[in-house]
Amino acid sequence: MAPLIALVAGFVAARLAGLAGVAALDGWHPALRVGLALMFLVTASAHFVKLRADLVAMVPPALPRPELLVTVTGLLELAGAVGLLIPATSRWAAAGLALLLLAMFPANVSAARRGLTLGGRPVTPIGRRTVEQVCYLALAVAVLVGP
Repeated sequence: MAPLIALVAGFVAARLAGLAGVAALDGWHPALRVGLALMFLVTASAHFVKLRADLVAMVPPALPRPELLVTVTGLLELAGAVGLLIPATSRWAAAGLALLLLAMFPANVSAARRGLTLGGRPVTPIGRRTVEQVCYLALAVAVLVGP
């Protein structure tokens, strides 16, 4: 839920700043880049702090070195978030994050099927997670193909 809240809050705050006269945030596209960047900063932070052990457990058992995979995906999310904020790199960052969302989705499915927890709560059920993932992917693609 925190990633979705960060996405919406970041988008709304950036859009309001744009409407208030911040030229760099004037429009839905820059506001969307800020919202997505904030969301990926929130999700990336989980790779390195409190939820790290749960994320390591979510890596499908067939994949090697789950701790390294969690570290690498967290670093990629951080890099992507920063890249979204730089207009010259935002499309490349959005493309990379879209691919990362696709690559990590099987881990979410695996975690739901195995009944794992994240922060002491059951992971998001597959149906709801699929809808969320499609929305996040669509927003990354919107940044990729936007104005």
